[in-house]
Amino acid sequence: MNVATSVAPAAVDGAPQGDHLSDVWFRLTDLQVSHGAGAVVTTTDGTDYLDFTSGIGVVNTGHAHPQVVAAIREQAGRFLHAQVNCYRHDLLAPLARGLAGITPQSIDTFFFANSGAEATEAAIKLAKFATGRTDTIVFRGSFHGRTHQAMAMTTSKSVYRANQGPLPSGVHVAPFPYTFVSGEDVDTAVTRCLREFDLLLTTQTAPDEVAAVIIEPVLGEGGYVQAPAAFLHGLRDRCRSHGIMFIADEVQSGFGRTAELFAVDHHDLDPDILVMAKGIASGFPLSAIGASADLMARWPTGSHGGTYGGNPMGCAAALATIDVLTADGFMDGVRERAVQLRAALDDLAGRHDAIAEHHGLGLMIGTEIVDGEGRPDAARTRAVLAHMLQESRVVMMSCGPFGSTIRWIPPLVVTREQVDQAVTAFGHALSAA
Repeated sequence: MNVATSVAPAAVDGAPQGDHLSDVWFRLTDLQVSHGAGAVVTTTDGTDYLDFTSGIGVVNTGHAHPQVVAAIREQAGRFLHAQVNCYRHDLLAPLARGLAGITPQSIDTFFFANSGAEATEAAIKLAKFATGRTDTIVFRGSFHGRTHQAMAMTTSKSVYRANQGPLPSGVHVAPFPYTFVSGEDVDTAVTRCLREFDLLLTTQTAPDEVAAVIIEPVLGEGGYVQAPAAFLHGLRDRCRSHGIMFIADEVQSGFGRTAELFAVDHHDLDPDILVMAKGIASGFPLSAIGASADLMARWPTGSHGGTYGGNPMGCAAALATIDVLTADGFMDGVRERAVQLRAALDDLAGRHDAIAEHHGLGLMIGTEIVDGEGRPDAARTRAVLAHMLQESRVVMMSCGPFGSTIRWIPPLVVTREQVDQAVTAFGHALSAA
Protein backbone atom coordinates (compact mmCIF):
# COMPACT_ATOMS: atom_id res chain seq x y z
CA MET A 1 0.00 0.00 0.00
CA ASN A 2 1.34 3.42 -0.94
CA VAL A 3 1.42 5.73 2.07
CA ALA A 4 0.54 8.71 -0.12
CA THR A 5 -3.01 9.00 -1.39
CA SER A 6 -4.52 11.13 -4.09
CA VAL A 7 -7.99 9.70 -4.49
CA ALA A 8 -10.71 12.25 -5.20
CA PRO A 9 -13.95 11.97 -3.22
CA ALA A 10 -16.98 10.47 -4.89
CA ALA A 11 -19.24 12.96 -6.63
CA VAL A 12 -22.99 13.19 -6.98
CA ASP A 13 -24.41 15.58 -9.59
CA GLY A 14 -20.92 17.03 -10.00
CA ALA A 15 -20.52 17.96 -6.32
CA PRO A 16 -17.86 16.30 -4.17
CA GLN A 17 -18.91 14.32 -1.14
CA GLY A 18 -17.03 14.11 2.13
CA ASP A 19 -15.30 16.94 3.94
CA HIS A 20 -15.76 19.62 1.24
CA LEU A 21 -11.99 20.10 1.00
CA SER A 22 -10.18 20.44 -2.30
CA ASP A 23 -8.28 17.32 -3.29
CA VAL A 24 -5.42 19.37 -4.72
CA TRP A 25 -3.34 18.81 -1.58
CA PHE A 26 -0.98 15.87 -1.83
CA ARG A 27 -1.64 13.68 1.20
CA LEU A 28 1.29 11.97 2.86
CA THR A 29 -1.02 10.11 5.25
CA ASP A 30 -4.70 9.96 6.09
CA LEU A 31 -4.05 10.27 9.81
CA GLN A 32 -6.59 12.36 11.71
CA VAL A 33 -4.56 14.06 14.42
CA SER A 34 -5.84 15.37 17.72
CA HIS A 35 -2.76 16.97 19.27
CA GLY A 36 1.00 16.85 19.41
CA ALA A 37 3.85 17.29 21.85
CA GLY A 38 7.53 17.49 20.96
CA ALA A 39 8.25 14.99 18.19
CA VAL A 40 5.02 13.02 18.67
CA VAL A 41 1.57 13.50 17.16
CA THR A 42 -1.51 11.71 18.50
CA THR A 43 -4.46 10.69 16.36
CA THR A 44 -8.10 11.00 17.31
CA ASP A 45 -8.14 7.32 18.30
CA GLY A 46 -5.28 7.88 20.75
CA THR A 47 -2.44 6.37 18.70
CA ASP A 48 0.97 8.04 18.91
CA TYR A 49 3.19 8.55 15.85
CA LEU A 50 6.75 9.77 15.74
CA ASP A 51 6.79 12.81 13.46
CA PHE A 52 9.99 13.10 11.42
CA THR A 53 8.44 15.65 9.05
CA SER A 54 8.15 18.59 11.48
CA GLY A 55 5.23 19.82 9.38
CA ILE A 56 7.72 20.04 6.48
CA GLY A 57 10.38 21.78 8.50
CA VAL A 58 8.11 24.11 10.46
CA VAL A 59 7.83 22.94 14.08
CA ASN A 60 11.55 23.10 14.83
CA THR A 61 10.78 23.62 18.53
CA GLY A 62 8.43 20.63 18.44
CA HIS A 63 4.67 20.42 18.49
CA ALA A 64 3.02 22.76 21.00
CA HIS A 65 6.19 23.88 22.74
CA PRO A 66 4.96 25.22 26.11
CA GLN A 67 6.90 28.47 25.82
CA VAL A 68 5.51 29.21 22.37
CA VAL A 69 1.98 28.23 23.36
CA ALA A 70 2.12 30.50 26.40
CA ALA A 71 3.26 33.46 24.29
CA ILE A 72 0.43 32.95 21.80
CA ARG A 73 -2.15 32.61 24.57
CA GLU A 74 -1.01 35.82 26.23
CA GLN A 75 -1.04 37.75 22.97
CA ALA A 76 -4.47 36.39 21.99
CA GLY A 77 -5.96 38.29 24.92
CA ARG A 78 -4.49 41.58 23.69
CA PHE A 79 -4.70 41.70 19.88
CA LEU A 80 -5.32 39.03 17.27
CA HIS A 81 -4.57 41.45 14.45
CA ALA A 82 -3.09 44.93 14.50
CA GLN A 83 -2.55 45.81 10.84
CA VAL A 84 0.93 47.17 10.39
CA ASN A 85 -0.09 49.99 8.02
CA CYS A 86 -2.54 51.24 10.62
CA TYR A 87 -0.72 50.64 13.91
CA ARG A 88 2.66 49.84 15.38
CA HIS A 89 2.06 47.12 17.95
CA ASP A 90 4.64 46.49 20.64
CA LEU A 91 6.06 43.20 19.28
CA LEU A 92 7.19 44.42 15.85
CA ALA A 93 10.38 46.16 16.94
CA PRO A 94 11.32 43.49 19.52
CA LEU A 95 11.03 40.78 16.86
CA ALA A 96 13.14 42.80 14.43
CA ARG A 97 15.76 43.27 17.16
CA GLY A 98 15.61 39.59 17.98
CA LEU A 99 16.18 38.60 14.37
CA ALA A 100 18.99 41.12 14.03
CA GLY A 101 20.67 39.40 16.94
CA ILE A 102 20.72 35.94 15.34
CA THR A 103 21.08 36.63 11.60
CA PRO A 104 24.38 37.31 9.77
CA GLN A 105 26.05 40.69 10.34
CA SER A 106 24.93 41.96 6.94
CA ILE A 107 21.27 41.73 8.04
CA ASP A 108 19.72 44.24 10.43
CA THR A 109 16.35 45.41 9.02
CA PHE A 110 13.26 43.28 8.35
CA PHE A 111 9.99 43.04 6.45
CA PHE A 112 7.35 40.56 7.61
CA ALA A 113 4.99 38.49 5.49
CA ASN A 114 3.06 35.22 5.86
CA SER A 115 4.65 32.45 3.78
CA GLY A 116 7.88 31.40 2.16
CA ALA A 117 6.60 32.19 -1.32
CA GLU A 118 5.59 35.69 -0.24
CA ALA A 119 8.99 36.28 1.31
CA THR A 120 10.78 34.97 -1.78
CA GLU A 121 8.81 37.31 -4.03
CA ALA A 122 9.40 40.21 -1.63
CA ALA A 123 13.15 39.53 -1.77
CA ILE A 124 13.12 39.62 -5.57
CA LYS A 125 11.07 42.84 -5.58
CA LEU A 126 13.53 44.46 -3.20
CA ALA A 127 16.48 43.39 -5.35
CA LYS A 128 14.85 44.82 -8.46
CA PHE A 129 14.09 48.12 -6.75
CA ALA A 130 17.61 48.32 -5.33
CA THR A 131 19.43 47.57 -8.58
CA GLY A 132 17.03 48.84 -11.24
CA ARG A 133 17.59 45.53 -13.02
CA THR A 134 15.14 42.92 -14.29
CA ASP A 135 16.57 39.39 -14.23
CA THR A 136 17.02 36.65 -11.62
CA ILE A 137 19.31 33.63 -11.56
CA VAL A 138 18.19 30.49 -9.74
CA PHE A 139 19.66 27.00 -9.52
CA ARG A 140 18.59 23.61 -10.78
CA GLY A 141 16.75 21.75 -8.05
CA SER A 142 15.52 24.87 -6.30
CA PHE A 143 12.15 25.30 -4.62
CA HIS A 144 11.13 28.90 -3.93
CA GLY A 145 7.33 28.62 -3.75
CA ARG A 146 4.13 28.04 -5.69
CA THR A 147 2.93 31.53 -6.58
CA HIS A 148 3.63 32.59 -10.16
CA GLN A 149 6.93 34.44 -9.72
CA ALA A 150 8.15 31.85 -7.21
CA MET A 151 6.97 29.06 -9.50
CA ALA A 152 9.05 30.48 -12.34
CA MET A 153 12.03 30.22 -9.98
CA THR A 154 11.28 26.63 -8.87
CA THR A 155 12.98 23.78 -10.72
CA SER A 156 12.96 20.90 -8.23
CA LYS A 157 10.12 19.03 -9.99
CA SER A 158 8.17 19.76 -13.14
CA VAL A 159 4.86 19.04 -11.38
CA TYR A 160 5.19 22.34 -9.52
CA ARG A 161 5.09 24.22 -12.85
CA ALA A 162 2.92 21.98 -15.03
CA ASN A 163 0.13 23.64 -17.04
CA GLN A 164 0.93 27.07 -15.61
CA GLY A 165 2.84 28.68 -18.46
CA PRO A 166 3.73 31.15 -19.58
CA LEU A 167 5.51 31.95 -16.34
CA PRO A 168 7.17 35.30 -15.59
CA SER A 169 10.20 35.95 -17.75
CA GLY A 170 13.69 37.00 -16.78
CA VAL A 171 14.44 33.88 -14.71
CA HIS A 172 17.58 31.95 -15.69
CA VAL A 173 18.57 28.54 -14.34
CA ALA A 174 22.18 27.69 -13.47
CA PRO A 175 23.47 24.23 -12.48
CA PHE A 176 23.79 23.18 -8.84
CA PRO A 177 26.61 20.84 -7.74
CA TYR A 178 24.49 17.76 -6.94
CA THR A 179 27.25 15.16 -7.10
CA PHE A 180 24.99 12.13 -6.61
CA VAL A 181 23.27 13.03 -9.89
CA SER A 182 26.34 14.21 -11.83
CA GLY A 183 28.71 11.50 -10.62
CA GLU A 184 31.51 14.01 -10.03
CA ASP A 185 33.65 14.69 -7.01
CA VAL A 186 32.82 17.91 -5.15
CA ASP A 187 35.72 19.98 -6.47
CA THR A 188 35.01 19.01 -10.08
CA ALA A 189 31.31 19.77 -9.66
CA VAL A 190 31.96 23.19 -8.11
CA THR A 191 34.41 24.13 -10.86
CA ARG A 192 32.00 23.06 -13.58
CA CYS A 193 28.99 24.81 -12.05
CA LEU A 194 30.85 28.09 -11.53
CA ARG A 195 32.12 27.90 -15.11
CA GLU A 196 28.55 27.33 -16.33
CA PHE A 197 27.38 30.26 -14.20
CA ASP A 198 29.95 32.51 -15.90
CA LEU A 199 28.85 31.19 -19.28
CA LEU A 200 25.22 31.99 -18.43
CA LEU A 201 26.25 35.61 -17.80
CA THR A 202 27.83 35.63 -21.25
CA THR A 203 25.13 33.85 -23.24
CA GLN A 204 21.73 34.32 -21.56
CA THR A 205 21.72 37.54 -19.56
CA ALA A 206 24.30 40.26 -19.08
CA PRO A 207 25.53 40.96 -15.54
CA ASP A 208 24.10 44.48 -15.62
CA GLU A 209 20.64 42.97 -16.27
CA VAL A 210 20.72 40.64 -13.24
CA ALA A 211 19.10 41.97 -10.08
CA ALA A 212 19.56 38.88 -7.93
CA VAL A 213 21.08 35.47 -7.54
CA ILE A 214 18.95 33.41 -5.14
CA ILE A 215 20.04 30.05 -3.75
CA GLU A 216 19.04 27.60 -1.05
CA PRO A 217 22.24 26.86 0.92
CA VAL A 218 20.73 23.40 1.35
CA LEU A 219 18.30 22.34 -1.35
CA GLY A 220 14.91 21.58 0.19
CA GLU A 221 12.45 19.87 -2.13
CA GLY A 222 15.36 19.38 -4.52
CA GLY A 223 16.99 16.67 -2.41
CA TYR A 224 18.44 18.03 0.88
CA VAL A 225 21.78 18.66 -0.81
CA GLN A 226 24.13 21.16 0.80
CA ALA A 227 25.85 23.68 -1.45
CA PRO A 228 29.64 23.38 -1.02
CA ALA A 229 31.28 26.35 0.67
CA ALA A 230 33.49 27.01 -2.36
CA PHE A 231 30.41 27.23 -4.57
CA LEU A 232 28.59 29.67 -2.29
CA HIS A 233 31.64 31.90 -1.89
CA GLY A 234 32.30 31.76 -5.62
CA LEU A 235 28.78 32.96 -6.31
CA ARG A 236 28.99 35.64 -3.61
CA ASP A 237 32.25 36.97 -5.08
CA ARG A 238 30.72 37.14 -8.55
CA CYS A 239 27.68 38.97 -7.20
CA ARG A 240 29.89 41.54 -5.50
CA SER A 241 31.95 42.16 -8.62
CA HIS A 242 28.83 42.66 -10.76
CA GLY A 243 26.63 44.55 -8.27
CA ILE A 244 24.12 41.66 -8.08
CA MET A 245 22.13 41.04 -4.90
CA PHE A 246 23.03 37.69 -3.31
CA ILE A 247 19.91 36.17 -1.71
CA ALA A 248 20.02 33.18 0.64
CA ASP A 249 16.69 31.35 0.73
CA GLU A 250 16.67 29.83 4.21
CA VAL A 251 12.95 29.12 4.31
CA GLN A 252 13.57 25.46 5.15
CA SER A 253 17.18 25.49 6.35
CA GLY A 254 16.84 28.31 8.87
CA PHE A 255 16.20 28.50 12.61
CA GLY A 256 18.49 25.75 13.80
CA ARG A 257 17.61 23.14 11.20
CA THR A 258 21.20 22.59 10.05
CA ALA A 259 22.66 22.66 13.60
CA GLU A 260 23.48 26.34 13.18
CA LEU A 261 20.83 29.04 13.38
CA PHE A 262 21.20 29.54 9.62
CA ALA A 263 22.94 27.40 7.03
CA VAL A 264 25.07 30.33 5.84
CA ASP A 265 26.61 30.37 9.33
CA HIS A 266 28.44 27.16 8.44
CA HIS A 267 30.33 29.11 5.76
CA ASP A 268 30.75 32.54 7.39
CA LEU A 269 28.70 33.97 4.53
CA ASP A 270 26.91 37.33 4.57
CA PRO A 271 24.02 37.50 2.09
CA ASP A 272 22.56 40.78 0.87
CA ILE A 273 19.05 39.47 1.55
CA LEU A 274 17.99 36.58 3.79
CA VAL A 275 14.64 34.82 3.28
CA MET A 276 13.04 33.22 6.35
CA ALA A 277 9.84 31.28 7.03
CA LYS A 278 8.83 27.78 8.22
CA GLY A 279 10.70 27.46 11.55
CA ILE A 280 10.51 31.17 12.36
CA ALA A 281 7.36 30.90 14.50
CA SER A 282 7.01 27.20 15.37
CA GLY A 283 3.95 26.69 13.21
CA PHE A 284 2.29 30.09 13.20
CA PRO A 285 2.16 31.48 9.63
CA LEU A 286 4.92 34.07 9.48
CA SER A 287 7.83 34.84 7.19
CA ALA A 288 10.41 37.58 6.84
CA ILE A 289 13.12 38.97 4.67
CA GLY A 290 16.15 40.65 6.16
CA ALA A 291 18.64 43.05 4.59
CA SER A 292 20.79 46.00 5.61
CA ALA A 293 19.08 49.27 6.53
CA ASP A 294 20.70 50.89 3.50
CA LEU A 295 19.31 48.26 1.15
CA MET A 296 15.83 48.40 2.69
CA ALA A 297 15.87 52.19 2.27
CA ARG A 298 15.98 51.71 -1.51
CA TRP A 299 12.49 50.21 -1.37
CA PRO A 300 10.01 53.10 -1.95
CA THR A 301 7.50 53.46 0.86
CA GLY A 302 4.21 51.86 -0.15
CA SER A 303 5.72 49.79 -2.96
CA HIS A 304 5.16 46.58 -1.02
CA GLY A 305 3.02 45.45 1.88
CA GLY A 306 0.47 42.88 3.01
CA THR A 307 -2.58 42.67 5.22
CA TYR A 308 -1.28 40.11 7.71
CA GLY A 309 2.47 40.77 7.69
CA GLY A 310 3.76 41.38 11.22
CA ASN A 311 0.66 39.88 12.79
CA PRO A 312 1.03 40.19 16.59
CA MET A 313 0.21 36.51 17.16
CA GLY A 314 2.95 35.51 14.74
CA CYS A 315 5.38 37.95 16.31
CA ALA A 316 4.67 36.52 19.76
CA ALA A 317 5.27 32.99 18.48
CA ALA A 318 8.47 34.04 16.71
CA LEU A 319 9.89 35.82 19.77
CA ALA A 320 9.22 32.75 21.90
CA THR A 321 10.79 30.54 19.21
CA ILE A 322 13.96 32.64 19.22
CA ASP A 323 14.09 32.39 23.02
CA VAL A 324 13.87 28.60 22.81
CA LEU A 325 16.51 28.28 20.11
CA THR A 326 18.97 30.60 21.83
CA ALA A 327 18.56 29.16 25.33
CA ASP A 328 21.74 27.79 26.90
CA GLY A 329 22.49 24.32 25.61
CA PHE A 330 19.66 24.07 23.08
CA MET A 331 21.78 24.15 19.93
CA ASP A 332 24.35 21.89 21.59
CA GLY A 333 21.58 19.32 21.92
CA VAL A 334 20.67 19.74 18.26
CA ARG A 335 24.29 19.12 17.26
CA GLU A 336 24.44 16.01 19.42
CA ARG A 337 21.33 14.58 17.80
CA ALA A 338 22.68 15.46 14.35
CA VAL A 339 25.92 13.57 15.02
CA GLN A 340 23.94 10.63 16.41
CA LEU A 341 21.62 10.52 13.38
CA ARG A 342 24.42 10.73 10.83
CA ALA A 343 26.45 8.02 12.56
CA ALA A 344 23.45 5.69 12.74
CA LEU A 345 22.63 6.26 9.07
CA ASP A 346 26.24 5.65 8.07
CA ASP A 347 26.11 2.37 9.97
CA LEU A 348 22.95 1.38 8.11
CA ALA A 349 24.53 2.30 4.77
CA GLY A 350 27.24 -0.26 5.41
CA ARG A 351 24.59 -2.97 5.71
CA HIS A 352 22.10 -1.99 2.97
CA ASP A 353 23.09 -1.66 -0.68
CA ALA A 354 19.91 0.35 -1.30
CA ILE A 355 21.48 3.32 0.48
CA ALA A 356 23.72 5.16 -1.98
CA GLU A 357 24.69 8.06 0.25
CA HIS A 358 23.59 10.60 2.84
CA HIS A 359 23.95 14.35 2.44
CA GLY A 360 22.78 17.53 4.11
CA LEU A 361 23.57 19.35 7.33
CA GLY A 362 22.46 18.98 10.93
CA LEU A 363 18.94 17.59 11.21
CA MET A 364 18.31 18.16 7.51
CA ILE A 365 19.61 14.93 5.95
CA GLY A 366 18.73 13.25 2.66
CA THR A 367 19.22 9.52 2.10
CA GLU A 368 19.46 8.43 -1.53
CA ILE A 369 17.70 5.09 -2.22
CA VAL A 370 18.82 3.17 -5.32
CA ASP A 371 18.08 -0.10 -7.08
CA GLY A 372 20.53 -2.89 -7.89
CA GLU A 373 21.93 -0.88 -10.79
CA GLY A 374 22.56 2.18 -8.65
CA ARG A 375 19.65 4.11 -10.14
CA PRO A 376 17.21 6.20 -8.06
CA ASP A 377 14.47 3.87 -6.81
CA ALA A 378 11.26 5.78 -6.14
CA ALA A 379 9.17 2.60 -5.81
CA ARG A 380 11.31 1.21 -3.01
CA THR A 381 11.37 4.62 -1.34
CA ARG A 382 7.57 4.66 -1.29
CA ALA A 383 7.53 1.12 0.11
CA VAL A 384 10.02 2.04 2.84
CA LEU A 385 7.98 5.06 3.89
CA ALA A 386 4.77 3.02 3.92
CA HIS A 387 6.37 0.33 6.07
CA MET A 388 7.69 2.87 8.55
CA LEU A 389 4.26 4.44 8.87
CA GLN A 390 2.21 1.27 9.10
CA GLU A 391 4.51 -1.01 11.07
CA SER A 392 6.53 1.40 13.21
CA ARG A 393 4.30 4.48 13.37
CA VAL A 394 7.05 6.77 12.12
CA VAL A 395 6.03 9.50 9.68
CA MET A 396 8.62 10.53 7.10
CA MET A 397 8.70 12.05 3.62
CA SER A 398 10.64 11.86 0.39
CA CYS A 399 12.03 14.62 -1.80
CA GLY A 400 14.43 15.07 -4.70
CA PRO A 401 13.94 15.10 -8.47
CA PHE A 402 13.25 11.36 -8.63
CA GLY A 403 11.20 10.97 -5.46
CA SER A 404 13.90 8.63 -4.16
CA THR A 405 15.48 10.75 -1.43
CA ILE A 406 14.23 10.09 2.09
CA ARG A 407 14.43 13.25 4.15
CA TRP A 408 15.26 13.28 7.84
CA ILE A 409 13.74 16.39 9.35
CA PRO A 410 12.67 15.73 12.94
CA PRO A 411 11.79 18.50 15.39
CA LEU A 412 14.96 19.87 16.93
CA VAL A 413 13.73 18.71 20.35
CA VAL A 414 13.85 15.07 19.25
CA THR A 415 15.36 12.79 21.89
CA ARG A 416 18.19 10.29 21.60
CA GLU A 417 15.68 7.47 22.04
CA GLN A 418 13.42 8.84 19.31
CA VAL A 419 16.33 9.08 16.85
CA ASP A 420 17.17 5.46 17.61
CA GLN A 421 13.51 4.51 17.16
CA ALA A 422 13.31 6.14 13.74
CA VAL A 423 16.58 4.72 12.45
CA THR A 424 15.65 1.24 13.68
CA ALA A 425 12.31 1.54 11.88
CA PHE A 426 14.15 2.65 8.73
CA GLY A 427 16.43 -0.40 8.90
CA HIS A 428 13.49 -2.76 9.31
CA ALA A 429 11.68 -1.11 6.41
CA LEU A 430 14.72 -1.45 4.13
CA SER A 431 14.84 -5.16 4.89
CA ALA A 432 11.10 -5.61 4.44
CA ALA A 433 10.75 -3.56 1.26
